[in-house]
Amino acid sequence: MRKLKLQVQMTLDGFVAGPEGQLDWMWAAGEKDESSFLKVIELADSCDTILLGRNMTRGFIDYWENVVDNQPDSPEQPLAQLMVNMRKIVFSRTLNTIKGRNLEVENGDLAAAVHALKKEPGRDIMVYGGANFVSSLISQNLIDEYFIFRSPVALGKGLSIFKEQKIMKLESSTSYKNGKTLDKYLPV
Repeated sequence: MRKLKLQVQMTLDGFVAGPEGQLDWMWAAGEKDESSFLKVIELADSCDTILLGRNMTRGFIDYWENVVDNQPDSPEQPLAQLMVNMRKIVFSRTLNTIKGRNLEVENGDLAAAVHALKKEPGRDIMVYGGANFVSSLISQNLIDEYFIFRSPVALGKGLSIFKEQKIMKLESSTSYKNGKTLDKYLPV
């Protein structure tokens, strides 16, 4: 059975975005680390489907399609190709169609749809966000592996993906030269 993996950037104080959804803190640590970027590509390449919440979809689709179409020399090109070419399923209660390549909209029950996807043949499934969508997946115990890139930044307030206590087992931790760590957790 396929696994649902969560990959998320998080602050030291546990936020995935600022209070208004700001993401500028992700680059506050300064230098980019090529080995952490290669890990992001490796994780994406282990999957063949991306799940998205409706709120983050437009920005996600527009960003990656723009890199593929208009930035051929971008160092993000390998990841952008994966993001654009991979099957994407957007969960929405309000929209039936959303424009984007390899994108479909799911309006049904979240848990039932995820369980059905896990039973399909293929590689694993990745979810990147948004915060409310990921919170719903977590609260329904649908995430099989958590990959949390923790940045050396504290915001004081912001959006959290955890709404209740979750006990997890730390499977691995990797430190990067830019001060970020990647912690892999499994639900207990």
